[in-house]
Amino acid sequence: LKVTSCIAKMFSKVRVQAVSFSVARTVRSFSQFKKVGVVGLGLMGHGVAQVTAAAGYQVLAIEAKPEALAVGMKRIEDSLSKVVARSVKTGKETPEGAKKTYDDIMGRITTSTNVADAADCDLIIEAIIEKEDIKIDFYKKLGPLIKPSCVFASNTSSLAITNMAVASGRADKFVGLHFFNPVQVMKLVEVIKTTHTNPETVKAVAEFGTKIGKSVVHCGDTPGFIVNRLLVPFLCQAMLMIDRGDATTADIDLSMQLGAGHPMGPLHLMDYIGIDTALSIVTGWRQNFPDEPAFVIPKCLSDKVAAGNLGRKTGKGFYNWDGDKVLDAIDGSSKK
Repeated sequence: LKVTSCIAKMFSKVRVQAVSFSVARTVRSFSQFKKVGVVGLGLMGHGVAQVTAAAGYQVLAIEAKPEALAVGMKRIEDSLSKVVARSVKTGKETPEGAKKTYDDIMGRITTSTNVADAADCDLIIEAIIEKEDIKIDFYKKLGPLIKPSCVFASNTSSLAITNMAVASGRADKFVGLHFFNPVQVMKLVEVIKTTHTNPETVKAVAEFGTKIGKSVVHCGDTPGFIVNRLLVPFLCQAMLMIDRGDATTADIDLSMQLGAGHPMGPLHLMDYIGIDTALSIVTGWRQNFPDEPAFVIPKCLSDKVAAGNLGRKTGKGFYNWDGDKVLDAIDGSSKK
């Protein structure tokens, strides 16, 4: 099934008048989030569900298909098992205590394939496929189903928050909430407001970010927010150097590691995050902001996607890969 039909299935059981909540404006503080819905249990969503449950919140984990839901829950179980095993190994918990921790966290997660079950959630975090038309359609359908006081947050890494906020019918209660991969490890979360966002919404979501153990930064609705607005053009400049033959892959990466203190070079990072992901981001930016000189599409980026060489996940990009282990650079260069 196509992604669009999968998303539609989550709404398929919903009657026209699925929610009978009053539309009167609530006076209850947004900060009193108790139940959090996470829609999409993929690479990002399963991590969001895990850290949210670990922080003590009740979590409703939603996927479009039972198979995807099972895969997402298995990811959470495997990840959490590693966390508690590490706590035993380091002496932070006894085996009995670790088992209780595991059981308590998993016990706070319930599951569904029907978004109408999220009607009573206080906060819904969306982590579905990174395509604007699909997300906008999702929010158009989601808005009428959920109680009016619920806050919506999109985990998009590059799409405009405003468009989704307007589509949801509750732009004052809508923010971007951009986590980083892996969510269980990366400490940063970006909270993105639009011109429509109520300041109390921003405050409440920022408090939530702090409570789940993240360092919260704030940004307006600019392409890529803070991290990707700086990072993606930087990656593109490295690829433009490859296009011009200015330097080898290995020398570019080594220079940024030893000269700028980066943990890995830009081309290594491109392979790690997915070359197709970068192309999708910068293509969207080019279409929406054609006069922005920082948004360029290097030839080697397009060529690698066309050839199916997408980096680590396909075994070849700017480097050859053996699973998660990086090997030699495609251009034959090597780090000194």
